[in-house]
Formats: sequence, structure tokens, C-alpha cells
Amino acid sequence: MSDLNLSNLQPAQPQKGRKRVGRGLGSGKGRYSGRGIKGQKSRAGSHKMRAGFEGGQMPLYMRVGKQRGATSKDAMPIGPFMTRTQPINVAALDRFDDGAEVTPEALIAVGLIKNAKIDVKILGSGELSKRLTVSAHGFSAAARQKIEEAGGAVVFLRGDPAEEKPKRGRSKKKPERAETAAATTEAAAKGAVGAPDEAVDAEPEGAAVAPEGEG
Repeated sequence: MSDLNLSNLQPAQPQKGRKRVGRGLGSGKGRYSGRGIKGQKSRAGSHKMRAGFEGGQMPLYMRVGKQRGATSKDAMPIGPFMTRTQPINVAALDRFDDGAEVTPEALIAVGLIKNAKIDVKILGSGELSKRLTVSAHGFSAAARQKIEEAGGAVVFLRGDPAEEKPKRGRSKKKPERAETAAATTEAAAKGAVGAPDEAVDAEPEGAAVAPEGEG
């Protein structure tokens, strides 16, 4: 075997040339070069359309409804800053010993959650008979009530939640139309019944009494 040099160097596999399309009838690809007759996809650059392009038709992302409102971090859970929590019901906490301290790490140890990367929120489904100190990122009102009624305590891992401020705006009071209409009808009925009696009993002031015998 001769030594390998530039004169006898060959590729391991034969190189296959690229078929040049759109070069006439003698190119081997025919008159239209596999693009068909007319239409958008027979034009140059037609295969570089943006994602979601539907040929000029109203695209799907513009046809569907949109979530209105602010999408900042303070407006969660709306928009790209949506938060997610791992729900745990108080009934699942009854497996801990009385007086135990329940933390996300303890929940992982017993297999209630997989990891502590996502916030934990305690919900109020079920009953709790143990006195526990539960540490979590959030609590529902029912869960907090049941934990405290059992003699336990709740600990917010990110501080106590701020009290919600009342929304601005005038309070709209519904008029008591039914009661007002009933009172008006009752008063009118009383007045209509008592009017004739008063007219008979009442004597006009200053009316002269005719003497007897005069007619």
C-alpha cells in the first residue's frame, strides 16, 4: 500500500452534489422546480415566514381573548409573573405527632411534596386533631382557623400578609322600593277608610243652629 499523500487523498464517502433548482428545463427539476404553479409558496422567500403566520388570515394569537389588567409583580397571579403554590390540606397534617413542627422540609420527608422550590399553601379541607406549629408560605382562612382551634400555631415564612385595603368607590345602596311602596299603599288605604267618618262627625265651625219651629 502506497503512502497517503495529497495526490492519492480521497474522501471516505463519495461527495454528492447539491441539486440546483430553478435553472431551466435542462436542470432535471422540470419547468417549475418542484414548486408547483403560482401561489405564495412558489415565490422566493416564501419558506421564511414568521412563526404564527397564517397567510394573511387573522392569526390565532390575535383571535383569542386576552387577559386584561396589570401584569406587574404586584398584580399576581396575572401575566408572566404568575405564581404557583403546592396545596396541602390540613387533613394530611394529621399524620405528624402531636406538638410537632411542620416545615417544608418535614413535608418533603413524609412525601407530601417533592421539593421546596415552589411555595407551600395550607388549605382547610378535612379535620385536624393534632396540636402543630405549621410553617408555610400561605394559609387559607379555614386552614388557619382549624390549626389554631386545635391548639397549634401558624408561621408565615415570608412575614404576615398585609391587610387588604378597601377598594375605592362609592357604595351603592339598593333603594328599599318594596317596603316604601307597601308603606305608601297602607297609608293611602287608612286615609280612604277614615275620611267618610270624619266628614260625618265633624261639624263646621260657626254653623248656626236653627231654632225649633222654623222651617
